[in-house]
Amino acid sequence: MENTIYTVLLALHNIALVGCVAGPFYMGRIVSARVKHEKKIIYPMDSLMEDVITSQPVICWLMIIVLYATGIGFPAVHLFFHGQLKETSTIALAAFWVKQALVLGIVAILFFGTFFINPRLKELFVRFKDGEQPDPDNEKEFFRLRALRRKWCDR
Repeated sequence: MENTIYTVLLALHNIALVGCVAGPFYMGRIVSARVKHEKKIIYPMDSLMEDVITSQPVICWLMIIVLYATGIGFPAVHLFFHGQLKETSTIALAAFWVKQALVLGIVAILFFGTFFINPRLKELFVRFKDGEQPDPDNEKEFFRLRALRRKWCDR
């Protein structure tokens, strides 16, 4: 039973890891492709991009929660079946804390993009209409924020 639970946790953990990493990777590819075009609103393309890019953080938040839950699940399973936590080496503990620091860095970047950059981009994009010339100041601010989001996501 212990091995079955551990295997399920490991499978969920790996799926969440891939999901958490793959989403931003593909979003980065979309953004890199868009940068090759002029800094003018191409409404259908930009509308699709913003829909896809701003929906991705929800999935990434879910994957991070699954990563933490399954990560806590590994020692919890051992504790449940053996009555004590598994002994680990100093190197394993150091690796654990380095991993936690890196994940918190990812969380900080995701938090900044989700709650600061994306809402402002949505607010600006609502002002653009298909077939109409956008206000130059809004368009400039829109592309400035996109560049900032790209810079943060490329870290």
